[in-house]
Amino acid sequence: MTTRTADRAFRLTTQAAAGVVLVVVLAIGAFLVNRAVPALRADTANFLTETSWFPDQAKPVFGIAALAFGTLVSSMLALLLAVPVAVGTALFVAHYAPRRLARLLGFLVDLLAAVPSVVYGLWGLYFLKTHVNDVAGWLDRHFGSVLTPLHSSTGTYGGSLFLAGIVLAIMILPIISAIVREVFLQVPRANIEAALALGATRWEAMRLAVLPYGRPGIVSASMLGLGRALGETIAVALLLSTSYDISWHITQPGGATFAANIALKFNEAGGTGRGALIASGLVLFVITLLVNGVARAVVRRPTL
Repeated sequence: MTTRTADRAFRLTTQAAAGVVLVVVLAIGAFLVNRAVPALRADTANFLTETSWFPDQAKPVFGIAALAFGTLVSSMLALLLAVPVAVGTALFVAHYAPRRLARLLGFLVDLLAAVPSVVYGLWGLYFLKTHVNDVAGWLDRHFGSVLTPLHSSTGTYGGSLFLAGIVLAIMILPIISAIVREVFLQVPRANIEAALALGATRWEAMRLAVLPYGRPGIVSASMLGLGRALGETIAVALLLSTSYDISWHITQPGGATFAANIALKFNEAGGTGRGALIASGLVLFVITLLVNGVARAVVRRPTL
């Protein structure tokens, strides 16, 4: 086989692989739409703005407003908590820590990714919940009049979006950190040495040479972690005191997410109920595609 023939065969193989991925995505979307349409037609409320969830009543009433709110709030809170820690850990392991310590820390961080979701959920439910309640009470007492989401608190804390966000942050941290670490290790050494030779401090060299180079990797890793947080099921289902209300009191018990609601309701749902759950899954599917699309746009944007 000539080199040109081998290159052509390789190109066709990669095109076929990409085509298979596209077909699978389209097939999933078509399945979700096909199963969701009958339930959406039966819904007597606005699917996008309704907060209650009673799809199996004689007159079905259901909507995804509360589910979308809980999913986005818990996921964004997780991202807000996880990204700084993950980037800082990756930077330390890649460019500050001695080799032996870096290898050990990298192994320990990667090990967090191997912990099953149910273990995180149980740990959050039986251990972290008590300590988070203390933190939530402290935030309420000292910042309740300043931070709107914590204002007018009832003084009761438990399975909340705040707790779910913390556990999700711990779950997505190893994914983000591992990817960002590998990106930082690919920074040309000459760039760092040039910055140091020009009189930059160690931090200035990191800020001028490493972070701009790793920006696409940081964004991609963050979006991958966000995708994990958006779709997390078991841990969130164990932690949340499910309620279908939209409340900015994120430290108060209550809240619901798409994935947790599907897991909790699917077995007991009737025909319309299952169609409603699949319709909510379709919305989550679209949100995930939009998140990835935005991430690609940010990555492709030229660095100023």
